[in-house]
Amino acid sequence: MAKDLFSQQSDLYARYRPTYPKELYEYILSFVKEKKTAWDCATGNGQAAVILADHFKKVIATDISAAQIDKAIKKENIEYIVCPAESTPFEENTFDLVTVAQAYHWLKWDRFRKEVIRVCKPGAVIAVWMYYNNTTGDKKVDDAIHHFYENVTKKYWDYERKYVEEKYFAVEFDYEPLPAKDFETTLEWKREDMLGYISSWSAIQKFIKTNGYSPVPILEEEIKKLWREDEVKKVIFPIYLKLGRVLK
Repeated sequence: MAKDLFSQQSDLYARYRPTYPKELYEYILSFVKEKKTAWDCATGNGQAAVILADHFKKVIATDISAAQIDKAIKKENIEYIVCPAESTPFEENTFDLVTVAQAYHWLKWDRFRKEVIRVCKPGAVIAVWMYYNNTTGDKKVDDAIHHFYENVTKKYWDYERKYVEEKYFAVEFDYEPLPAKDFETTLEWKREDMLGYISSWSAIQKFIKTNGYSPVPILEEEIKKLWREDEVKKVIFPIYLKLGRVLK
């Protein structure tokens, strides 16, 4: 079963996690033959599910975290279910599209693939993507965040984090390949947003559990010197996509 690393900070996750650009969805959907039912796996707070709901008759969104599902964005044609990605209650040949946003590295790929093949229609599309190494355009701020990541939180990330740092280069993705593209999402953030996003990292929760306090105030003191409270910066998240077709 995949790891549940975000239940404790589900409020932070729902409020501060970045959204994804419409160009990403448009590109993925251009390969989908029929738009009846989509499965958003490891949905978190439903960021991807709510967009897919505008294009599909029904979206089923799953997560192993009941706390995450509780905070998820509601929509009439979205059904939220708490269950592992590798073992679902779905019938065979149900889905036209499967998406996994910023969570594929947590899954058991071989077992997940068997489940995807079982529940997908022949020729369905699977899209997994992740973001990594965001920038603000302010070198001093970026350097401070990078230093915090490398020197304060690095050892508290789970092993699977390395797949994100490798931009999913080494993940198992045994589907008929479709041409992938890289994207980026640009958000207008105040420093509170950046600190909230960092506070939602799973490594921060592990640091707190290990040491009994949060390291975020260390970074906050540094950021306050570099980023005015009311100042809005354009924060860019590069997005890396892997895209495939399910053959049966």
